[in-house]
This record gives sequence, structure tokens and C-alpha cells, in this order.
Amino acid sequence: MSKRDYYEVLGISKGASADEIKKAYRKMALKYHPDKNPGDKDAEEKFKEAAEAYEVLSDDNKKARYDQYGHAGMGGAGGFGGGFGGGGMNMEDIFSQFGDIFGGHFGGGGFGGGAQRQQLKGSNLRVRIKLNLEEMVNGTQKTIKVKKMKLAPGATSKTCSTCNGSGVQVKVMNTMFGQMQTQTHCGTCQGIGKVADKIPAGANSQGLIKDDEEVTINIPAGAREGIQLNVRGKGNDAPFGGTPGDLLVVVEEETDSAIKREGDNLHQELYISFAEAALGTQKEIPTVGGKVKIKVDAGTQSGKILRLSGKGLPSIDSYGKGDMFVHVNVWTPQNLSAEQREFFESQLKRGEMIAEPSGKEKTFFDKVRDLFN
Repeated sequence: MSKRDYYEVLGISKGASADEIKKAYRKMALKYHPDKNPGDKDAEEKFKEAAEAYEVLSDDNKKARYDQYGHAGMGGAGGFGGGFGGGGMNMEDIFSQFGDIFGGHFGGGGFGGGAQRQQLKGSNLRVRIKLNLEEMVNGTQKTIKVKKMKLAPGATSKTCSTCNGSGVQVKVMNTMFGQMQTQTHCGTCQGIGKVADKIPAGANSQGLIKDDEEVTINIPAGAREGIQLNVRGKGNDAPFGGTPGDLLVVVEEETDSAIKREGDNLHQELYISFAEAALGTQKEIPTVGGKVKIKVDAGTQSGKILRLSGKGLPSIDSYGKGDMFVHVNVWTPQNLSAEQREFFESQLKRGEMIAEPSGKEKTFFDKVRDLFN
């Protein structure tokens, strides 16, 4: 089942302001909140769907990427990172990230107005990975070595004695209206509920050490320069058994010596001899899908552009593909043998092989215009 448009999910227009996006999400989340719909799986999915839409549209960078590329530019199946990765966030993630948007409407599930135990998560890591054109077109799998913070063997934690693992401290104040009770994050464990117990040699105060780890990354077909992939749980470990951060992989495009990219279209130069141009020939050229043979007609002039439909890159925001443009250049020999020189001189004396434009030749501007028609 395909994902619904995020703007449609929240019932807003594409030009909605940040305040309108927030209000729309609050309305949807209140409507489908689990406390109001106990046991209703459909409501729970709509609650998650609204949270996913808000997570993207409330972030200026993710919103810009979504507006340009749609779901293809986000996380999840067939996506490029960002977002929830197709429902990867659980209810606890949503509550901890967006709970404050509801004020005191709900209790229990993490939406209370007071302090609550901090959800411990490791920091994200960012790496860059280079892809050639073929890998970007067809997708690939890469295994890279990442240096990350990992929980040291033997490191242990214990329940914070100050808050007894709750992560909060209760303070009671006497006022003219009677006693008032407030909750604040525990000052000893910073709201985590745990503190370090045993720390092995070489580890930091949180029981973490820096170590290498191999990570396999699945690159989807149609990846582009600058696209960011989100590999969940492959960032730095969190101390005390928390949730690991994510690995953010930024795609860079390798420069190809033969093929140049222009959007979804590809260009390459093809050099042929005088004889091949005059008599016609067949040439084998590289494309991102492998080598193909093309026909060069007899009498082809230097500067002619051959168009191979559908031999470019797949479009990231549609179902089509770009084209391959082959720029034909007739190569002029620079070092002639005595026999070759004699041949060309004889042709000139006889009035052969001289430039005789028919008037039908296309100018440079005609060729440029043809590229866009």
C-alpha cells in the first residue's frame, strides 16, 4: 500500500505555515490518541501516520526535501533517509519526541504536564559515501567501517538511588492555598534513572569506548548527489543500555571520465575518423546499463548529436528516465604519413573532398534547441 501525501494526512495545503502544521498535527493526534481509542489498531496507525507527517513537515530541511522529491526523498522502503523510515518509530518514540505539544490533555503514556524519565539515545553519526553512475542508477550495497562509541565490555549501571529509577524528583511547597507538588528531572542522573556502576579501563564516565564496526548500507536505485540515507541504530551507543543513535549517510557522486550527467540526462563524446564519417560505421559506447552499439550514418558531420532515449538516469520524482546524448566529433589527423598526404593533396587538386554546405546543416543553436524538444 502506497503512502499518503503528508499534507493530505494532516489536512493542510502545501503552503501551510509552521503554526498551521503544528495545529493540524495536534488535532489529528488528539483525535486518534491511544488513550481515546483503546485497542483500536486503525486509530493507532493513523496516530503514527500523523506523527510521521509532522516529523517531516515541522523540520525545514526535511520539508524542503519532501516538497522536491516526495516520499522518494524520505526514509523507509524505497526512500532516502529522514522521516520515520516507514513506521520505524514506536509509540514511545512519538510520545518522547512530541509529547509537549499536547500539554496536559493526556497522562500515562508520556504526555503528562510534569517531568518524566528521559529516553536515553546515543548521538547520530554522519559519513559520506561515493557512488559511480551505475551504482546510482541501479542501486547497490556497500559495507563500510565506522568508528563509533560502543558500550565497553563489562560496563554496568545501577538504579539511581536519588530517584529510585524514576528519573524525577518530587518537590512539595507550602503555599497560601495549601501544598503544591511539582516534578523535576533528577539532578543526580539527569532524568535517566540510572547511573554508572562499573567502568572498565579505557572507557569514559558513561562506560563507552571508541571502536570500529562494519555497517552494510543498502543504496536504493535512483540515489542522487546530496541525498541522505538514514541507517537506524548504527550510530553511537547510548550509555546504560539506551537506544543507539542513527548513521546518516550522505551520497557523493564520483566523476566519470567518459559520461557527464546533466540532471537525468547523460552526455558523452564520440570521436570518429574522416573515413568513418564519410562511409558510415557502427560504434560500441558505454552506458550506465552496459555497452550498446549505435549506428553512425554515412555523411555524418562533426557536431551531430545522437539521442538514445531512456538511456539516462531514472527520474527521482516520476516514472520516466532521462536520455543519453552522444556528441559526434570527426577527428582530424594531425600527423599524416607521406602516402596519406599524397592522397589528400590529389583529392584537393581534383576538386574532391571540399566543404560544400547544403544549407540544411543545423547550427549550434539548432542543436541546443533540439535537446529540449
